[in-house]
Amino acid sequence: MTTRILPAIGDADAARSVTTLLSQLPDAEPSAPVGDSTQLIDTLARLAGESLDELPEVVLVHERIGPVPALELIREVALRFPAVGVVLITADASPGLFSAAMDSGARGLVALPLSYEELANRVQAASQWSVGVRRHLGSGGDVFTGPGGTVVTVTGAKGGVGTTFTAVQLALAARASGRNVALVDMDLQAGDVASYLDVQFRRSIVDLAAISDISPRVLSDAVFSHPTGMALLLAPGEGERGEEVSDRAARQIVSALRSRYEVVVIDCGSQMHGANAAAIEMADIALLVTTPDVVAVRGAKRVVRLWDRLQIRKAEETVTLVNRYSRNTEIQPPLIQKITGTRIAGTAVPANFKELQGAVDAGRIHELEAKSVVKQALWALAGELGLVKIPEGAEKSGKFRNDRGSIGGRRRRGEREGAR
Repeated sequence: MTTRILPAIGDADAARSVTTLLSQLPDAEPSAPVGDSTQLIDTLARLAGESLDELPEVVLVHERIGPVPALELIREVALRFPAVGVVLITADASPGLFSAAMDSGARGLVALPLSYEELANRVQAASQWSVGVRRHLGSGGDVFTGPGGTVVTVTGAKGGVGTTFTAVQLALAARASGRNVALVDMDLQAGDVASYLDVQFRRSIVDLAAISDISPRVLSDAVFSHPTGMALLLAPGEGERGEEVSDRAARQIVSALRSRYEVVVIDCGSQMHGANAAAIEMADIALLVTTPDVVAVRGAKRVVRLWDRLQIRKAEETVTLVNRYSRNTEIQPPLIQKITGTRIAGTAVPANFKELQGAVDAGRIHELEAKSVVKQALWALAGELGLVKIPEGAEKSGKFRNDRGSIGGRRRRGEREGAR
């Protein structure tokens, strides 16, 4: 049987050395090495999207891979692609690291400098394990095997641009279409998701921060089940406790949520810290919310440049939503796109706070009327981003309606503006 091997090695010299040895292994089919953690996850997700059988049996992770540290990367691969055997390549073969690697989900460890015999044994063992898992999955076992749910982060160019409202409505739209949805409040010092949804809670995201292995039961104990059917993972009531959520903890939490929910919407607020930076880096879709005024657009440009300097997200990989849009403003979406270098969402949200004020003040925006033009625009945005499950035949009409609003095709900018 041919063993497909995907090396994840950032160092060019190490990559050549590993590739040379792999080419000598019997029945081995090594792929070209990927250079960083993002490329590895993207490659595996693409292959898993085609078929479980397209995934390599073995992934080799070098200790100096980045930007995600090796053990965290192994944990994410093990959570999202459990049919892949992961082997860590490291110069530290101590019992402590071996134990940590096994806890993260690795199937073996190979010490540097590489030995042909040791590499062959570890690859063979990981491959046999992978084949056994796939045989089990092929028999109809109820095990998560796909590339994971869609993770969407919603970030504000500055405070007060409608970040939380947008995040909540996107989650509600996805849930109303039949998706299994988690809404996460990662505005750790000033999160308002609980206030918007009239929620009294005891547990928060902080309760998961110190847990190294987030099992489904641990995760279910931490989330709040909202009457709408959404799972809420809320910010702590005491803002200072937000510092307990490190970037490493955030990666583990997002990976655990991705493996259990079809759609994960994360409210990142407007202040950057390690936790939400990690979430934005891991996200499938990074949404940046701005309003069409000079201060907010400058803020959006500042955020995009910050993400680029920190290598969190490229501008062209970011989607900007224009909230409180009006045809009468001097700053129009094409200008915002030019200034920020991002892609502008096809849906713009009209300015009409009057229709929202009652629901916002009552803390029950999930009960906002379906005829609200703001709600309809945000639910159309959910359709544009691919967060909703479109019923058969709905594509022909471009959108569909239900008792909670409309979802689907893009609305042209300015449409319904006269309803303000």
